[in-house]
Amino acid sequence: MKKNIKSVVKDKYKRIAQQSKTENETSCCGVGGCCSQVDYVVFSENYRQMKGYQQEADLGLGCGIPTQFADIEEGDSVLDLGCGAGNDCFVARAIVGESGKVVGLDFTDAMLEKAQKNNARLGFKNVEFIKGDIEDMPLEDNQFDVVISNCVLNLVPDKRKAFAEIKRVLKPGGHFCISDVVSKGTLPEKLKNDAEMYAGCVSGAIDLQEYLEIIKETGFQTITIHKQKKVQLPDEILKKYLDKEEIRQFNEKKIGIFSITVSAEKVK
Repeated sequence: MKKNIKSVVKDKYKRIAQQSKTENETSCCGVGGCCSQVDYVVFSENYRQMKGYQQEADLGLGCGIPTQFADIEEGDSVLDLGCGAGNDCFVARAIVGESGKVVGLDFTDAMLEKAQKNNARLGFKNVEFIKGDIEDMPLEDNQFDVVISNCVLNLVPDKRKAFAEIKRVLKPGGHFCISDVVSKGTLPEKLKNDAEMYAGCVSGAIDLQEYLEIIKETGFQTITIHKQKKVQLPDEILKKYLDKEEIRQFNEKKIGIFSITVSAEKVK
């Protein structure tokens, strides 16, 4: 199942990387003709006001703006997990300046190629994109002041391993700030068990309390939720998996999908 999920995610994002943000927004879920699946852009936020924003790097795949709450400083070394075409990396680079460094990590070749082309056009010498799996990063210990990620960890099958890796690569006293998708309450199994939905950020979402507990058990401190927003899933998406009565119950109960931005610190 784990390999199948990663294969699905890699295939989906390979196809998304080959399209523009506009094409992703107008093709239902980013891959054309699949309106019965999740529309990625139901989670996305507007980056246009952010310093360093590059339209060519924005594929509309995020569920927050982690750099808004990441307390990145000039000269910092920043790692972006699941960097895609480089959107958050370029925003972070505008903050760290010439004296800092930004590394984007992704396991999809097509995304990395797009990010590297964007960076070549911009001419940044202190931005680098590398291939790697979040569960087993090809990076040394204690390298980064800040780790950011945007709507990616929900796609990672082993979240405990992912947070352990984040802790490993952070410097003592460093911190992460992650925008992600979580659930509240018990999601219907038809939604949760469909691997295809992982690439749409729904089935991969675990319960908020479990998510926070994993962070705590990994050893992080000062866990803070900066932003939380319920994602309203249209009935045309839900009806692929639920009947009318189940949709009504899903909408009325205090359960559902939420985007959050959370940060925590590694002990010095």
